[in-house]
Amino acid sequence: MVQAYVAIGSNLDPAARMQQAAHALRQRFPDVRFSRCYRNPAFGFEGPDFYNAVAGFGTTLPVHALLPSLHEIEAQCGRARADPKWGPRKMDLDLLLYGDTVGSAPGYTLPRRDLTRRVYMLGPLAELAPQCIYPPSGPTIGELWQQFPRVGHVLEPVELDLNAA
Repeated sequence: MVQAYVAIGSNLDPAARMQQAAHALRQRFPDVRFSRCYRNPAFGFEGPDFYNAVAGFGTTLPVHALLPSLHEIEAQCGRARADPKWGPRKMDLDLLLYGDTVGSAPGYTLPRRDLTRRVYMLGPLAELAPQCIYPPSGPTIGELWQQFPRVGHVLEPVELDLNAA
């Protein structure tokens, strides 16, 4: 069993889509836990604010099987793979960490390259798994979050409990 952490984000009907994704993740990964949901401005383009959270769960799926499973959940939530990279999203699921795996293959890099630079990924992950070691040998996610320069980075909690979805 490997512990995986996935960022969840939406800025098109975000409350409903986040709940839909949480429900789909729970069906596939019964032990899934979620951080709080946060609102933050769109990054890289002008658009509605995003809702973001992080999910953590155990899985026996290898990475090459987990990614298509996440893509299926995105599709269930209305995302088309051809949607523009920097544009509004019905659903975006990004694999942040997969155990202590370090490496890349077509379609992914682990740990996720921008994890330590994106408030909407690192903040919720630090809330969910502060003692998790950033692969391969640290520091912890909580320590990375303590060092994160928060000036100019908006991360506003919203009343949406994905653990109840």
